[in-house]
Amino acid sequence: MSADLDWLRTRLRAYERIPGHLPQFGDDIDNFDTDLLGALTPAAVLVPVIARREPTLLLTKRNAKMRRHAGQVAFPGGRLDPGEDAVRAALREAEEETALPPGDVEVIAPIDDYATGTGFRVTPVVGIIPPDLALTPHEAEVESLFEVPLAYVLDASRHERRTAEFKGRERTFYVIPWRDGDIWGATAGMVVNLARILTR
Repeated sequence: MSADLDWLRTRLRAYERIPGHLPQFGDDIDNFDTDLLGALTPAAVLVPVIARREPTLLLTKRNAKMRRHAGQVAFPGGRLDPGEDAVRAALREAEEETALPPGDVEVIAPIDDYATGTGFRVTPVVGIIPPDLALTPHEAEVESLFEVPLAYVLDASRHERRTAEFKGRERTFYVIPWRDGDIWGATAGMVVNLARILTR
């Protein structure tokens, strides 16, 4: 799939997100429990697209000592503070985790919410950022930052389905292999949703 920035802007701005719409995929692709939706905690992540000649996606590798999702590859983000909307929360969390100035983000659009098996209803907010910003990972939360070609992660042939046992229950989830760390679970699921939106 090509990943031109003008194409990305056009496709996402034309997409009609339905607030409260059921997420197409949860972490467990085959056994998503819609009864849990009302109890989920609102959260948001920034999906940062770097405006290089060949656009890339910025990802974080979480600190291995974190209580939740230690060592996993993720988008910068977290739960909404009182009175916040998803865009503001995503920008705040990205600044806290990577020192990304909110004013340097061209917010394109929020996309469909994603329900996680850890109890969050996440709104991914797609934004474009300039290349070569002096970003710094927040040591307590983020071990490192890295980039992946946007065209690579949007390519459906890279979206692998895998099954593993988690807390005594078999779960099926997406994995996108990458040399700096596999993208899997909720983060991969959000990328798959983004790819599907862009190709509708």
